[in-house]
Amino acid sequence: MTKRADNRLIQLAAIAGAHGVRGDVRVKSFAARPEACFAYGPLLAENGTALLEAIRWREAKDHFIVTPKQARQKEEWDALKGTGLFVPRSALPPPEDSDEFYHADLIGLPVYLDGRVVGEVKAVQDFGAGDLIDISFEGARVFLPFTKAAVPVVDLAAGRIELGDVTDWLAEPEKDPSAEP
Repeated sequence: MTKRADNRLIQLAAIAGAHGVRGDVRVKSFAARPEACFAYGPLLAENGTALLEAIRWREAKDHFIVTPKQARQKEEWDALKGTGLFVPRSALPPPEDSDEFYHADLIGLPVYLDGRVVGEVKAVQDFGAGDLIDISFEGARVFLPFTKAAVPVVDLAAGRIELGDVTDWLAEPEKDPSAEP
């Protein structure tokens, strides 16, 4: 497999609006260690241009209050509310464990079942009950639990994911005999 480009942008945070009238901005971090979003240089807009470089920040209830290097008016920050803040994938450290992955590194990988390609990873989601891997599976979208049983092999070097026994997850649901036709 050819190595993926390291210039892919990974979203680490989002602007949550202005804080006060002195030019500070509220930032919601999505990083595992929330303060880490400031460790990788300027935060970029989706198009790759620098949007926010923090001089200092402090923790608030569920976000950070950031004093930016570049001054903006309160109305400008409020207009940017919800805007994603990104860093280049190459700026992120490698995962600490061999069983840890950046979700972005999985997206687009081919998915194998019994030695044949059956689809590709579209996303990794967490709706509150743990990670689910979203796969285009033979023309359909399938959510599987992202567990060792369902996905025993994630080989980033080879660029592939292998499914385990997922027959229960892929089986057609049984009809409820008490349900009306």
